[in-house]
Amino acid sequence: MWEHRAATRIAVMPSPDLLAFFAATTLALLLIPGPSVLFIVARTLEHGRRGGLTSMLGVESGALLHVLAATAGLGALVAASPSALLVLKLAGAAYLVWLGVRALRGRTDLSAAPGGDGRLYRQGLLVDALNPKTAMFFVAFLPQFVDPAGNVPLQTLIFGLVFVALATLTDTTYALLAGAVAERVRRRTKHLSRAAGAAYLGLAGSLAI
Repeated sequence: MWEHRAATRIAVMPSPDLLAFFAATTLALLLIPGPSVLFIVARTLEHGRRGGLTSMLGVESGALLHVLAATAGLGALVAASPSALLVLKLAGAAYLVWLGVRALRGRTDLSAAPGGDGRLYRQGLLVDALNPKTAMFFVAFLPQFVDPAGNVPLQTLIFGLVFVALATLTDTTYALLAGAVAERVRRRTKHLSRAAGAAYLGLAGSLAI
């Protein structure tokens, strides 16, 4: 009986081969710059390497919220409601437009950010939490790897945590690369502000589509 129970526990967990395949597929998707990456790069150009890394932590926290929502089945409910998805899109786009206008009207400061690291973290969290494309990843892509005969919430949580771990790795890399570029052109703060503002507005357009 104990062996049967152990086998049952193992059956509800994703196999190592499936986890490896999911990780490889997810990594390939993450290497293609998406809204989150472009946001982190824009924040790095605007506030330097530290600002970019702080924003990255906020973004990954937002992704973790999506993981928890998907585990609880809330992500599917939002995706199934056109009005809820539209509200999510418009809220995310409006917030990015606000950030873009602020960047275009202000000056870039690579050494500090108004409100400190806490503000950058909260902004990153909010941007990813309002990103419908992240929500759709957990609704349309991730379930393809879940065995419906097993423990669906547990599998969803495991795959989601793998996604967040890989996203942290790739987004950190992008932030460090953007930070190196920002340091080299730090005297041209006006150009950095314009680049960051244009990136925010472009992201707003991509979310609204």
